[in-house]
Amino acid sequence: MNRFCKTIGTLHLILLLAFLAPASLYATPDEEANIRIYEEAGQSVVNIVSSTVSYDFFYNPVPSTGTGSGIIVDRSGNIVTNFHVIEGARSIYVTLFDGSKFNAEVIGTDPGNDLAVIRIKAPLNKLRPLVFGESSALKVGQKALAIGNPFGLEKTLTVGIISSLGRTMRATNGRLIREVIQTDAAINPGNSGGPLLNSDGKMIGVNTAIFSPVGGSIGIGFAIPVNTVKKIFPQLIKKGYVSRPWLGITGQSIDAADAEVLGLGSPGVLIADIYRNSPAEKAGLRGSSRNIRIGNLIIASGGDLITAVDGSPVKSMDEFNEMMDKLEVGAAVNLKILRDGKVRSVSVRLDEMPRGN
Repeated sequence: MNRFCKTIGTLHLILLLAFLAPASLYATPDEEANIRIYEEAGQSVVNIVSSTVSYDFFYNPVPSTGTGSGIIVDRSGNIVTNFHVIEGARSIYVTLFDGSKFNAEVIGTDPGNDLAVIRIKAPLNKLRPLVFGESSALKVGQKALAIGNPFGLEKTLTVGIISSLGRTMRATNGRLIREVIQTDAAINPGNSGGPLLNSDGKMIGVNTAIFSPVGGSIGIGFAIPVNTVKKIFPQLIKKGYVSRPWLGITGQSIDAADAEVLGLGSPGVLIADIYRNSPAEKAGLRGSSRNIRIGNLIIASGGDLITAVDGSPVKSMDEFNEMMDKLEVGAAVNLKILRDGKVRSVSVRLDEMPRGN
């Protein structure tokens, strides 16, 4: 009987210790890694509240606020976030991991990659920069973790995998963002601007958008690769914008069917208009002289048709922009054009793209 009572007492003690013991003692190695990443990287993730002013039908000012996330990247108080998080903001407030709040100023923006840098003046002991990883060697199936502030719920962690690589998505200014990372780690409104992390807790991307018919996560989220951040960050700090080469045209994609109707004989980019004093104007390129209707579409006609850039065929405006982005400001580019039924070659030296284009 005494032995039985001692056994029961021992079981009670074991159960009591199990109840009082920290949950982390029973976490799996994978869960332990998640906890560590959340506790360490979470201190580098901030909550951003931006205030904007719009106008109603009677031109009365209507203030509104938006929320998002951001990533502390250095000890100078620079924070990387999405451009759409702070676009048009009159004021920006940042909340750190310990609840302290600071006003932020916009340092640089790149709408073409949906990225921006803002800065706060905070004590050094409150600035915990996140370590940059590498996005060029990522593989589908690797673990991915997202930290952010979805729907205003601060410091939320979600876990998934890298679902696909090399995606493209369109930025607010119409340009394509390339090499985008797709993940099934839940990303919701408010997660924008927060980090996508690898299993080492290093940043591999900036969460930027979701595809969803219901407005919430259905497991299709997208992140700007960290290598894009590393490439443009110095320019955003130094200039406040990203320097890109500029030809100075607005163009319209002409596919094979359109080319046949227009009698062009080749797909390409039809120059619809040319900016004054642009490299295109100086090189003597011609814009369209009229518009014609093809079914329900209005297509520019009469302008030069660009069919190749430095010997590489071009079939759409997106392809043309991609080729331009690979060139440097001041570079000379050779364009193959079709004008009045004749093929010509035109050399153009590219300028820096003006702000706002």
